[in-house]
Amino acid sequence: MYKIRFIVLFLFIIGNTAVFSQKKTDVPTAKDTLKSNDIDPLTPAKAAFYSAILPGLGQAYNKKYWKIPLVYGAIGVSLYYYIDSNKSYHQYRDAYKRRLEGYTDDKFSYLDQSRLITAQKFYQRNRDLSALFVVGFYVLNIIDANVDAALIQFNVNENLSVRPDLYLNGVTSKTNVGLTFNYNF
Repeated sequence: MYKIRFIVLFLFIIGNTAVFSQKKTDVPTAKDTLKSNDIDPLTPAKAAFYSAILPGLGQAYNKKYWKIPLVYGAIGVSLYYYIDSNKSYHQYRDAYKRRLEGYTDDKFSYLDQSRLITAQKFYQRNRDLSALFVVGFYVLNIIDANVDAALIQFNVNENLSVRPDLYLNGVTSKTNVGLTFNYNF
């Protein structure tokens, strides 16, 4: 029992003296060459905020002007289908309601009640899906601006590259396709 205490005390004293006997030296650190020197940590938040205010504004802030028509095209087409499906849904719903009230002189007189209900459900589903697409493309616009602003701060040059490569297999003498990862110092 005393031997164990003596060994633990001895190791404790030796361990602490070794810590106190070390000199503090400046350890050289490697500079991160992948990031650029002028980093603004708020740039991604600004781009996301601008895209949330007005879709496409974050892409303009990132100077990716070619993405703005894609943003407005995606949101615009989804919004068009939402409006069109909503209009058709209300037309079939109103025709069904009029049919229940006893009127038969509407433009859908050639459809029976089950077809009117089916058309209502079809256009209601399309309307709801289009609304989800509008919201989804709006959120995707914000995420794209944020990620693009975060990635634009990285230095991407020829020193770091991944390229497709064709090489000759030494055993079968056939050409193989592969990827090469190059990092030049």
